[in-house]
Amino acid sequence: MPADTVSRAVRSRMMAGIRGKNTKPELAIRSALHRRGFRFRLHRKDLPGRPDLVFPGRNAVLFVHGCFWHGHDCHLFRWPKSREAFWREKIGRNIERDRRQLEALAEAGWRIGTVWECALKGKTRLPFESIVDQCAIWLESDIKTLEVSGDEARATV
Repeated sequence: MPADTVSRAVRSRMMAGIRGKNTKPELAIRSALHRRGFRFRLHRKDLPGRPDLVFPGRNAVLFVHGCFWHGHDCHLFRWPKSREAFWREKIGRNIERDRRQLEALAEAGWRIGTVWECALKGKTRLPFESIVDQCAIWLESDIKTLEVSGDEARATV
């Protein structure tokens, strides 16, 4: 197992600084959709997964996911070299929890959108306005799901 490049105290402080909500990508999407007239609730605790944005009148939820923490299959996700077993278990649990939460939301009749971090940054990023356009079009439609990741967007009925 390779040694960490920083001390335990520094690593602990770095990890404690990682937020689960109100992240920069989430704030950017929120602000852009709000400017376009969309109104929403934030992080509703009564819904599975506490979606980042909830559009009750449109029966839609939108997640803005970090590629690392949610195990997205893209260029931004790399398995850590240290404590491999720990990270595989942790990220595996995150993926399984996400799957269960999306299933519960779908069963409850919610339309589900996900914007991945790789759509917003990195070598496969999309133009920001294009991402917001895709979200707006999806919100105004009856399409069940939307997934926006680097270089692509997929919507399914």
